[in-house]
Amino acid sequence: MILRFIGTLAIASLFAAPAVAAERPAAVNYVLRCVGCHLPDGTGLPSAGIPDFVGKVGVFGGEEDTRRYLLHVPGVINSGLTDKETADLLNYIMDNFAGASRPDPWMPFTAEEVARLRSQNVGNVVSYRRKLAAALEAQGYVVADYPWP
Repeated sequence: MILRFIGTLAIASLFAAPAVAAERPAAVNYVLRCVGCHLPDGTGLPSAGIPDFVGKVGVFGGEEDTRRYLLHVPGVINSGLTDKETADLLNYIMDNFAGASRPDPWMPFTAEEVARLRSQNVGNVVSYRRKLAAALEAQGYVVADYPWP
């Protein structure tokens, strides 16, 4: 109930300021497609299996296999967004929530990359994430909790 209220407030604020929505379509898409799970501040709901973006999501932005994972997250792969809108949304998430976890140098997502990686089968996305997270953690990266069965 609280999440629905927060989402409603966020959406209402965007419609109250149409200039913001026109200038920042990725921000609008974040509110419309991501806030329900990842919350306006990106903290997610780790106890419900929704990872925290803040200071952590960037570890998935550096390598092709981790970037492929981001494109197969259910909310992304099923979003109905165009390749460009998806690239813009992922770049918005990285710009606003990754912090120091974002790779350096940072290579923003492109529509072409989104089309290519989204078309590649990853199998079970939870298993794929676990494999990638283990490899990242073995390299010393901090990966957000993901308590799915």
